[in-house]
Amino acid sequence: MKHKNKVFDNVLDLIGQTPLIKLNKIASEFKGNFFAKVESFNPGHSSKDRIALYIIEQAEKKGILSPGDTIIETTSGNTGFSIAMVSIIKGYDCVLAVSSKSSADKIDMLKTMGAKVYVCPAHVSADDPRSYYQVAKRLHEEIKGSVYINQYFNELNIDAHYKSTGPEIWKQTEGKITHLVACSGTGGTISGTARYLKEQNPNVRVIGVDAFGSVIKKYHETREFDEKEIYPYRIEGLGKNLIPTATDFDVVDEFVKVTDEESAHTARLIARSEGMFVGYTSGAAMQAIMQLGEQGEFKKDDNIVIIFPDHGSRYMSKVYSDKWMNEQGFFDSKNEAAAQKIQYIK
Repeated sequence: MKHKNKVFDNVLDLIGQTPLIKLNKIASEFKGNFFAKVESFNPGHSSKDRIALYIIEQAEKKGILSPGDTIIETTSGNTGFSIAMVSIIKGYDCVLAVSSKSSADKIDMLKTMGAKVYVCPAHVSADDPRSYYQVAKRLHEEIKGSVYINQYFNELNIDAHYKSTGPEIWKQTEGKITHLVACSGTGGTISGTARYLKEQNPNVRVIGVDAFGSVIKKYHETREFDEKEIYPYRIEGLGKNLIPTATDFDVVDEFVKVTDEESAHTARLIARSEGMFVGYTSGAAMQAIMQLGEQGEFKKDDNIVIIFPDHGSRYMSKVYSDKWMNEQGFFDSKNEAAAQKIQYIK
């Protein structure tokens, strides 16, 4: 319950109603007005707080969950953190199967939040018994009194954003939004938000962001799953090597692919230009804007909303680490100077 004097009963009362912030510098060369929906203002610092709370409360209403039960989930890190946070408040045990692609920061955060974490190899097929999908299923079968959230195939993932993120953006833009740009992993964020916005105005153009190495874009265009599209990539929480049913492909107009390297540099550019310390997928979403802007996608009076899903603190050992960036071969002569900002006085 939210009180008039701004005292909250617990952190879960802070989920949602995240700010829409105008981007003043990073997209200034393009036509249109650009706004970021900054989901790091959620208490768990990501958009996944919304689905964690919504899905768990729906399970409670249906009598599926009781205090002391165990919640199991597959996660690249953010959903796991949100579920762990909700579990602490509501009195559930939390067990998470995590991709090895997740940053060490994210895995440490999950352990800190009391979750039991199974780290699974990232670059195996979805039906491999070692994949985090199959490990979560096995744990669900083994642990009595457990509930498997299964965000990739849970319609409630879409509903959570249909009931919250979509209405918030519509209200914040006073119904003047012309474009929604969002990354697609499970697809819940873009699908639920887009479904609501298109019900208000079918002309809102919805653009999804996908990674090279993911099957999502081609599946949207052909409705065919092509294994040849799959190869390892570095961005977490973006793209997939399977087709999640939590993605409503009918409400997305187009998918744009972005590279690991450009997305990493763009995340850093957001911090330097707008003062927003955001995550890797936020860099990917903004990189899509850059590509679309160069192609002349936007007009002068367009109002473009970009969802920035999470906070930069979860990527300190990755995109915000000069060492990691160098190891990936991401620093060239153009970007080297921007990285070298530390001077040691002896």
